[in-house]
Amino acid sequence: MSPLTEILRAEIDRDGPISFHRFMETALYHPEHGYYRRARDPFGRSGDFYTAEQIQPVFGRLMAGLVRSLRREMGEPADFTVVELGAGRGEMAEAFSGFQYVPVEWGRAQLPERITGLVFANEFFDALPVHVVQWRRGRFHEMLVGFDGARFVWVDGSRVPAEVAGYLRRYTGPREEGMILEVNLDALAWIDAIAQRLERGYLLAIDYGYTAAELVRFPRGTLMTYRSHQASPDALADPGGRDITAHVNFSALEDRARRRGFVPIRGERLAQTLMAIGEPDEFASVLAAAGEKEAIALRLQLKTLVFGMGETFRTLLAGRGTPGGQ
Repeated sequence: MSPLTEILRAEIDRDGPISFHRFMETALYHPEHGYYRRARDPFGRSGDFYTAEQIQPVFGRLMAGLVRSLRREMGEPADFTVVELGAGRGEMAEAFSGFQYVPVEWGRAQLPERITGLVFANEFFDALPVHVVQWRRGRFHEMLVGFDGARFVWVDGSRVPAEVAGYLRRYTGPREEGMILEVNLDALAWIDAIAQRLERGYLLAIDYGYTAAELVRFPRGTLMTYRSHQASPDALADPGGRDITAHVNFSALEDRARRRGFVPIRGERLAQTLMAIGEPDEFASVLAAAGEKEAIALRLQLKTLVFGMGETFRTLLAGRGTPGGQ
């Protein structure tokens, strides 16, 4: 039995079933045994999954081009800074080297007190802990986590907490018996924090996600785990040994951003955002390479981004105090 399994089991034995939010937070971010806190690198070919940031240098060139255009729209402020949430291995550091750059890791660093520029969140919100609920017999029940013999199991909970209930009233449509939903209150709290610190500039979020209207596509929820590039829907298996993700409700992100003073500028599939960035020069600056072999590799990276990740990821670009986000 792994140390993290023992820690979670002891907590359940002592206090009873725990929320999935607590389970996921511990599994991913326990200071010693959490998935993102261990010495092992989870990214890339030898890890458990790829992110868009591993599709380099194309992804970095595209994002840097977008940031340069946003900075120009703001009048080239001298204190323009790119703050990256969930910077991981720092793949974007080179792409953002032309700007003041501040990486921020969940639980390890705080947002700067004042920001002029861009807050960049690529595959950040999908790794935040979520509550899990199920619609049964005319109301939502929180799904808790218990321990039975040698494994973690789902346990029927009671009524959902008030803040979760408020989220569900706002962002869920037709309800069917047995449907499962994830509620990402932490993502909304991060929008609040960004709004408090970003005096002028933009928020750019890129993630697996859906709009409220698309929620019907996921009647059993979106929780997934990843290990050695193999996906599994069993979110309770091997805590600390697997990545856990949940798709992001971009309608909730956009609504919260509006309520905190942002003006949404783009809300769309990532493919549409990438095409808009590359359209002015037909991706010539992105595909510039020293030799034929490298040029082929760059074109393959672009194809993967636009026609692979570009169709499953969404983007939200919102501004405040900017030409597009007054």
